[in-house]
Amino acid sequence: MIGGWLFRNRGWLPVPLFAGCLVAIPQLRPEGLLLMVLGEGLRLWAVGHIGRKSRTRDNGVGALSEAGPYARLRNPLYVGNLLLWGGIGVIAWPAALWIMPALLAHYALMVRWEEGQLTAQLGAPYLAYVQRVPRWLPLGAPRAGPWSGREALRSERGTFLVLALVGAGLSVRCYLAA
Repeated sequence: MIGGWLFRNRGWLPVPLFAGCLVAIPQLRPEGLLLMVLGEGLRLWAVGHIGRKSRTRDNGVGALSEAGPYARLRNPLYVGNLLLWGGIGVIAWPAALWIMPALLAHYALMVRWEEGQLTAQLGAPYLAYVQRVPRWLPLGAPRAGPWSGREALRSERGTFLVLALVGAGLSVRCYLAA
């Protein structure tokens, strides 16, 4: 299924997005930076609760996490990515016009596949979680649980690298356009 392939290869998604951003002439827009900060903040919060299992590429799943943002929405890492790339799209306008539809399609396919894996491997507890917690829009209050800043920062190394490369590429593009 395409969702499984997208899941296993999700680390390469930034490459075409980044290439598309370089077509635009970026402008430093505060709203774009704010979206990026909110997106990475959500990712750090989420990965601090879920740990390294968020970086796996195989079909196995860990224990169900219901703490932090996972008490409010089932896919905080993907929502964080949407905010991050939406911010980059705003900075590299009009790239947002194609980045957001591409990401929404990507995540819709990937989430359907992941939910099938989670249902098959976790069964009733996951199905009960699905009934309580919405997929995309946060509801309710977050639940306290163990959070590791060290784990979050370690797990986000790849994301930080991508953001640094995107920032460098957009800076070079701005310089060349001037």
